[in-house]
Amino acid sequence: MRTSNGPGVGSNEHSVNPTNDALHASNVGAPLTQSQVEFWYVIECQGYKELAHSLKMVHDLALYHSDVPFDTAQKSALFDVNLLFEGFQKLGEKV
Repeated sequence: MRTSNGPGVGSNEHSVNPTNDALHASNVGAPLTQSQVEFWYVIECQGYKELAHSLKMVHDLALYHSDVPFDTAQKSALFDVNLLFEGFQKLGEKV
């Protein structure tokens, strides 16, 4: 996602989450911790499609139905929410 000001809001330079870069991603082959297992259990119980719908609604409400101007950190946070709901949508399609 590019902005008129230069790099996209998803770039590390403006990210709220400094681990946004894929190079910092977890080792996929590493076993999950107990808290990660519990987190994924809750996600699966809630349902991927339901979570995707909720996150998209929050994203769209903030972006399209708010008169509050967004700074770079807020745009980055909305981009992160967008990534989450797209990921949950894809997971929901595979189930």
